[in-house]
Amino acid sequence: MIQDSSPHTLARRFPDDFLFGVATASYQIEGAAQADGRKPSIWDAFSHMPGRVKGGDTGDVACDHYNRLEADLDLMAELGAEAYRFSIAWPRILPDGTGAINEKGFDFYDRLLDGLKARGIKAFATLYHWDLPLALTGRGGWTDRDTAEAFARYAGIATRRLGDRLDTIVTFNEPWCSVYLGHLMGVHAPGERSMEAAMAALHVTNLAHGLGVQAIRAERPGIPTGIVLNAMSVMAASDGDADRKAAQRANDFHNGVFFGPLFAGAYPHAVLEGCPDLAGHIKDGDLETIHQPLDFWGLNYYTPMRVRDDASVPFPHVAGAPAVRPETTDIGWEIEPQGLSHVVKDLYGRYTLPPFYITENGAAENAEVENGAVSDTMRLEYLSTHLSVAADLISENYPLKGYFAWSLMDNFEWAEGYSQRFGIVHVNYETQERTIKQSGHWYASLIAGHKAG
Repeated sequence: MIQDSSPHTLARRFPDDFLFGVATASYQIEGAAQADGRKPSIWDAFSHMPGRVKGGDTGDVACDHYNRLEADLDLMAELGAEAYRFSIAWPRILPDGTGAINEKGFDFYDRLLDGLKARGIKAFATLYHWDLPLALTGRGGWTDRDTAEAFARYAGIATRRLGDRLDTIVTFNEPWCSVYLGHLMGVHAPGERSMEAAMAALHVTNLAHGLGVQAIRAERPGIPTGIVLNAMSVMAASDGDADRKAAQRANDFHNGVFFGPLFAGAYPHAVLEGCPDLAGHIKDGDLETIHQPLDFWGLNYYTPMRVRDDASVPFPHVAGAPAVRPETTDIGWEIEPQGLSHVVKDLYGRYTLPPFYITENGAAENAEVENGAVSDTMRLEYLSTHLSVAADLISENYPLKGYFAWSLMDNFEWAEGYSQRFGIVHVNYETQERTIKQSGHWYASLIAGHKAG
């Protein structure tokens, strides 16, 4: 039986001003990779390299959102979405990363924002969701300090041109992924496997965030500005002292390197000691620049991180599933709704944080269309149980202001290609037909119930 699955009952647990939205990202849905002056990003290059993405998939076409914008906007309205979280493709508006502005690229986002406003849907923009202009990679990409300055210029240009129709703006989405998956583990673009490169990318990204916030506020100080972090819900694999200490090291390495500089003006001492490459990148004034006051932050949560002590590695080894095999999503991630509560309470206990949104939450379930419908009961239960935890957090006075389901539609899931479906709307990648899933209809009923009061 699905716990708390009645959408109208659940809806009544949220404040009247709570926002329910849906989320996507540019490279994952837009397609039109060479249209209207867009130049390649690092993900265009990475996905075209043999062996990098499952099935050899690329984002060349994706969901063809670029050419199906009006229909997709109507789809959001049909679901009743109150807000739409999307990302702006840097290589679409500044194809070389710096220099000449591509007005045709801006035209697409003009149509998007005007379409959202016409339908009464709030616009939550992200400036960077991993599609760095390829031209900047030749100069070092995120390992080069000049990229932080280039990002700040881009942030200022985008804010000046689009900010009059934005309800919020975010500098980065999940820098943990672009830093660690991209530079340490090598499974995301640009595919490096180097602690030295990862530490350089970490600091340059944090610096770019601070410079970006300054650039945004210089153009339009009234726009609520923040960052989205996939903070890890770190859980020790056992109650043993060694594993508990490993969990603390994991917190420092995975969460503290972002939350510390952004919200406390300092990197964790343990990471500076354990990763001497990091300290060498920090210059006078950097931490003051990074430590900008934010209006909000976004939390992306999917699954907990369980760690155990391993003396052979400098930082804790991810332990994987607990001894009792838990339920998992189709991508293999453990389903643990209380991990959401755990990470929120832990972070608010460690740092002084502004209000927050759950900016991504969802499940991979690869159900297909049968007789015109998609039965994705596991995803529905995942959403309902996590939203129940979100309501609990609000009842305990945590400043949660909204929830965005990941994702509006099935899309290009990075290194997994098109093999994993996270959407509440099914996409047939051959025909581009959209079909609202069982979870999508449930979510629409939740939103309608909330609006009805």
